Amino acid sequence: MTRVRTARTGDGRCLEVSHVLGVPAADAWDPLVDTTQWPAWSPTVIGVEATDRRVRTDTTGRIRVPGVWLPFRITSCTERRWAWRVAGLPATGHRVDDLGDHRCRIAFELPLSGSGYVPVCLRALENLEELLDDRAAMEQ
Repeated sequence: MTRVRTARTGDGRCLEVSHVLGVPAADAWDPLVDTTQWPAWSPTVIGVEATDRRVRTDTTGRIRVPGVWLPFRITSCTERRWAWRVAGLPATGHRVDDLGDHRCRIAFELPLSGSGYVPVCLRALENLEELLDDRAAMEQ
């Protein structure tokens, strides 16, 4: 189930784009925090250079998007939620909710002004689902 809604987080009101997947939360969390995997699921990130392979608060670096490298900083990273600033501007929050029974919800949190980025988040969720399905098939 994919959903777009207005939500309230610790950072205030936002747009939340989410999708429920049939994988454990830990499996879904891994590609979100492993900077080397971002290009595998992000429709816009085609390269990453970061101070840490796995994000944590204050990880910095730069992402390559078509035509330009942009600096980023992880502003917060807690258990299964992280947020960042890209080129100094608030960007998406990334969250995984454990729903039990090998199910989870991946959510992207956007500033209310970021409605134009919803289609990109929807595509990222599709890419993440494909990536996680492929991994599960390889493990069988």
